Amino acid sequence: MPNDMNQVAAPADAGPLSRPAKLRHCLASPDLAFLMEAHSGLSAKIVEEAGFQGVWASGLSISAMLGLRDNNEASWTQALDVFEFMADATTLPILVDGDTGYGNFNNVRRLVRKLGERSIAGVCLEDKLFPKTNSFLGERQPLADIAEFCGRIRAGKDSQTDDSFSIVARTEALISGHSMDEALRRAEAYHAAGADAILVHSKQPNATEITDFMQRWDRRCPIVIVPTMYYATPAATFRRAGISLVIWANHLVRASIAAMRDTASHIAETESLLEVEGRVTSVREIFRLTGNDELEEATRRYLPATRSIRAIVLAASRGTDLDAATADRPKCMIDVRGTPLLFRLLGTMDECGVNDIAVVRGYRKQAIPTTGITVIDNDAYADTGEAASLACALPRLEGETVLVYGDVLFRRYILDQLLASDADITVVVDSAHTAAANPRDLVSASIRNTGFYHDDEPALLTGIAADPATASGQWIGLIHLSAHGARLVRDELAAMGEEGVLDNADLPALLQRLIRHHPVAVHYITGHWLDVDNTADLAEARNFS
Repeated sequence: MPNDMNQVAAPADAGPLSRPAKLRHCLASPDLAFLMEAHSGLSAKIVEEAGFQGVWASGLSISAMLGLRDNNEASWTQALDVFEFMADATTLPILVDGDTGYGNFNNVRRLVRKLGERSIAGVCLEDKLFPKTNSFLGERQPLADIAEFCGRIRAGKDSQTDDSFSIVARTEALISGHSMDEALRRAEAYHAAGADAILVHSKQPNATEITDFMQRWDRRCPIVIVPTMYYATPAATFRRAGISLVIWANHLVRASIAAMRDTASHIAETESLLEVEGRVTSVREIFRLTGNDELEEATRRYLPATRSIRAIVLAASRGTDLDAATADRPKCMIDVRGTPLLFRLLGTMDECGVNDIAVVRGYRKQAIPTTGITVIDNDAYADTGEAASLACALPRLEGETVLVYGDVLFRRYILDQLLASDADITVVVDSAHTAAANPRDLVSASIRNTGFYHDDEPALLTGIAADPATASGQWIGLIHLSAHGARLVRDELAAMGEEGVLDNADLPALLQRLIRHHPVAVHYITGHWLDVDNTADLAEARNFS
């Protein structure tokens, strides 16, 4: 490739390329490179994960995100804030759509300096007048004077703080109805003024103008294109023509508009989230994209530990009514949309700060991995019940503890609220469920759920296996114990063992004994949880996120 293609290569002993150098490499490489549009930190992260070589910070998309027209209605400093968030969210080089430079040469100088301070790799300037009008609106838009626009380019090059920073000069000659000769004349002038690449724009439905331009340009410097209108042209055509960089200019913002409109319309029509929840991205995925794991790690590193919460997950039994699905694994390891039930439960607890977790396993115990958790075996699982499984974990039953079944899913807020309880023993009860499939889980309480907070007179558990006609709700298999509450449960398990009733007892039986001597608080909820007992529950679990 000719020397004036401005190749940037890292010395053999150099470290990783800077972001400006990465963009310059894309422009100078003989291989065709691709940039994808982004308009926010989140979309920039998505572009990186998709495998693109760089990000196009689209002026149209950022304006649309702000609810504004693509006519410089957003100030350059407002756009700069968005660029900074994008740079923080990705390690990719970002080429900024700088419109006309937001004014004359002086505005361009300040813009380029500020972009350099934010690790932006380059800026694209178009040869139109300020304020700009989007290229696809109207005909024969007036173009900047060539000499004046060349001054903007020189001012930008003189102001860059990184030698590898790229200025891409965009000519709108073909868009505005001028001749190919005019497009070539402008491109040559901009290249001579110091532009690192030329973006030649066309709104024809095919790439004929672009390929004609390339034949006459003869690769004097890198060429960038934006094939929004001639989208059916295969990339092989661009490679043969010698184009350096393709920008997919606005497709993420357009895709997001379509998705948001569909979701909003559906919720408005149905007044329900039931069908939508299984289709939209989970909140947990948003947490992942925005780096919550890093924050949690930093929190553990920099903040003193003030609370340590353990958990014991009871997952020893095979369960019933899921014979085929549990032939080679316990119920807690059934796959739900690519993730076992147990892992979904562990993920929710980890988000709430409960990460010292022990799992009591029994049936097909080898199917439950040991990485990241403590496993405790109840090898007598076939002949014993839940209380005996809990007794296997007695050494873990110390300090603040959460007890939970291994086949239960629930929204994070339920556990967050439960952990705020200051009672020694608190059970979670769904007041909307008074006809549970298993009557043993129906409970009665001193106060029914009225929808108000019972700050002065909290609800207390008064009975287990209640009459459906008078039940206060269904216990969902989730208990919170204070340090004192954990001691109370240990003592009760020991008493049950001495009486010879431990082996066949379940947790409702344990709770029934506890309420004879100790108050057990009730935390009411209405929905947003699920226990997987049969194939219908499993189907519903696949829509639970």
